[in-house]
Amino acid sequence: MHQHFLLNKPYGYLSQFISNDKKEKNKKFLGELYDFPLKIMAVGRLELKSEGLLLLTTDGQLSSRITSSSVEKEYYVQVNGDITQDAIINLREGVAIGFAGKKYITKSCRVE
Repeated sequence: MHQHFLLNKPYGYLSQFISNDKKEKNKKFLGELYDFPLKIMAVGRLELKSEGLLLLTTDGQLSSRITSSSVEKEYYVQVNGDITQDAIINLREGVAIGFAGKKYITKSCRVE
């Protein structure tokens, strides 16, 4: 039987449970917050410097379905400073981000 959890990920935690990477030895992981069952995984992720609701599950098929592009996601964010019309246009068209030393362009999206 699969288990599911809702977790308010605190600021400063990685959206993973453990790491074997020596560069991450001083980082905080979700596994430190609670005694989760084996094979638990976060459905999606939140950045280290963010906080918010995460769905956790032991069901890999459920995780794959939810994270697929066939399921629409909605995000609410709080930012510092003013949001310009140019920033909104850039978000709608896709912005460049970096992850693990690689550059990516986000998918286009609806921005309000």
